[in-house]
Amino acid sequence: MLKAIDAYPYELEETVENLNYALSYESNNAYALYLMGRLQAEQFGDYEKAKHYYAEALASKLDFHKVYAHYILVLIWNEDYDEAQKLIDFALTVKGVYKSEIHLFQGYVYECLQKYKKALKALKLAKRIAYNNSYVSFIDSEMKRIKNKMKPKKTKKTKSKKKKKNKIKNNLTTQKDCALA
Repeated sequence: MLKAIDAYPYELEETVENLNYALSYESNNAYALYLMGRLQAEQFGDYEKAKHYYAEALASKLDFHKVYAHYILVLIWNEDYDEAQKLIDFALTVKGVYKSEIHLFQGYVYECLQKYKKALKALKLAKRIAYNNSYVSFIDSEMKRIKNKMKPKKTKKTKSKKKKKNKIKNNLTTQKDCALA
């Protein structure tokens, strides 16, 4: 197993060989299943197989923290937003999971669903509980990216329309006053 960990992602052939050996020896080895899931998702783009391996890894060891973030991302990439939401909800109850990262992924789910206000709210929470300056900066850049996707507020147009209406009313009032004088 250690050989597979050491070889990934630089020596894929060696990684696969060592993972297959580890899984043939112990089919429910959570770390081997997790690494096989990463291999399927990141190297081969086979999200369905990756989901299978991640689910097996969690079935084997529910408190295996590394799995949650990668599994949630695969669900998002595969557009399985309902599944991702359920896993996010569960991951937030697991002691020791980096909650800030999970809230970031919550924001991604909302962003994919074009619920930008909810996405920003999730990212603000992720930022509040983050404990790494570079991660906070990353969240700030993600928030800025999402804000750029939001449609401009219509209040700007209505304010300019109100100004025009007030200007016209003022002009009419002034003209009436001048006519009366």
